[in-house]
Amino acid sequence: MKYFGAHVSAAGGVENAPLNAAAIGAGAFALFTKNQRQWVAAPLSAAGIEAFRANCERLGYASRHILPHDSYLINLGHPEEEALEKSRAAFLDEMRRCEQLGLSMLNFHPGSHLQQISVDKCLDRIAESINIALGKTRGVTAVIENTAGQGSNVGHRFEQLARIIDRVEDKSRVGVCIDTCHAFAAGYNLSTTEACDRTFAELDRTVGLGYLRGMHLNDSMKGLDSHVDRHQSLGEGALGITVFRYIAADPRFDDLPLILETPDESRWPGEIAELYRLAGQNRE
Repeated sequence: MKYFGAHVSAAGGVENAPLNAAAIGAGAFALFTKNQRQWVAAPLSAAGIEAFRANCERLGYASRHILPHDSYLINLGHPEEEALEKSRAAFLDEMRRCEQLGLSMLNFHPGSHLQQISVDKCLDRIAESINIALGKTRGVTAVIENTAGQGSNVGHRFEQLARIIDRVEDKSRVGVCIDTCHAFAAGYNLSTTEACDRTFAELDRTVGLGYLRGMHLNDSMKGLDSHVDRHQSLGEGALGITVFRYIAADPRFDDLPLILETPDESRWPGEIAELYRLAGQNRE
């Protein structure tokens, strides 16, 4: 069974995120547990935590279908020690917020070398950062998102994701989230059925589909291997509709949070309904 949704707002309190997800017909959702553009946020309140858990239970959202995202400011591979420690502290705080909310995953962009250290050293720092956070938390899996490869960002090649995972000590608590736009922008073709077969076979061979914990379903404004991260509404970009039809029909992607981050939020109900139609599921 497929679980499609979107990255919904948690404005007014995290407890509102499941309500916003239900309002658009989502079977899964993503959220920020704090302001994604600030380093520090007020602790979650006991009332907010209780209300979030209660709303998820009432609306039928299991933790494995909820994919929270960390702050955009965090760089777990930062080349400078002071900035690296600041990122590690913020990441640990986000992991602990997930613990409090009863969530089992935290999705994050791996990091950037900022042209100051080698790619491999950056990847090793990211793995070390994950190990530190996992050692101080329980029950939350660190989910690495592939990137488009813009600037000095790492994580756009499947081999880089595999290197990070290889250096994480507790492999039961690490996984990946594949963003279709990012993969396409990084040079992995997903525009035809045959291309999808090849790309997902390469992902399985290099990383292992057993590590897949979720996906971001986004069309791309820019073309293959552009290294530009610009999302587009489904079927209206350079990717087209084929990859989304492919994912909807493929049982390898069952029981995962399949999350829209397409730019027009007003279209999310229709996009989600169409994805369920492609999957042959009726949400009503």
